[in-house]
Amino acid sequence: MRCYAQAILDSEIPIDNHVVVSGIGCSGRVAGYMNIDSYHTTHGRAIPFATGLKLANPDLMVTVFSGDGDLVAIGGNHLIHTARRNVDIKVICINNFNFGMTGGQAGPTTPKGARATTAPYGNPELPFNLMYLLAASGANFVSRWTVLHARQVKQDILNSFSKPGFTFIEVLAPCPVGFGKSNNIEDGLKEMKVYQERCSLVSNGDVRDKDLVIDLRKEKPIYVGKFVDDDRPPYQPTRIL
Repeated sequence: MRCYAQAILDSEIPIDNHVVVSGIGCSGRVAGYMNIDSYHTTHGRAIPFATGLKLANPDLMVTVFSGDGDLVAIGGNHLIHTARRNVDIKVICINNFNFGMTGGQAGPTTPKGARATTAPYGNPELPFNLMYLLAASGANFVSRWTVLHARQVKQDILNSFSKPGFTFIEVLAPCPVGFGKSNNIEDGLKEMKVYQERCSLVSNGDVRDKDLVIDLRKEKPIYVGKFVDDDRPPYQPTRIL
């Protein structure tokens, strides 16, 4: 949230033109904390609300700020089709690998084998590779960082304001109460230490690599950086007279 606020202040776009839309979840509270026009929407529906705002008033800079459960699970259909259409909205996804606010249930980014309140013997499902999912769906800009990469997160948010079309920034964040307590990472600083030791900057942005799937429990790199940086024209609705 601080990175987002700093990007707004550093942008040339008037504050009155910025709007933040959030869904349900811990990070969904951002809409209530920011002193700009904001909308705290129903579960999974942040992107449709944001799309309506942008199409009704193209002069607005509309940013969606929500979690992996809200955006990718119940809101997943909206996510891929809005990226496919390349609607000019900016999405910041706070990924903590579970439904943290509602009790630590397994979600679409929970690593296979990781424990959750709804998967006490380990999650049997493969997680989404969000970088690959959004690239394949047609997003103009896709990047991944962690909460340790504050400067990079802020800069990518700032850059997204001048990037036409759909942009997606994934930010990995600790959830010691939800994900952590089920997977022996009950200290948020312990997860931050994992980020510090294992993050590796991508060299070619290849989003197809299976190693892009994250599993904090295994000794493997966590790849961060920019994966897509395109200039496809944004969605322009056609009026039929």
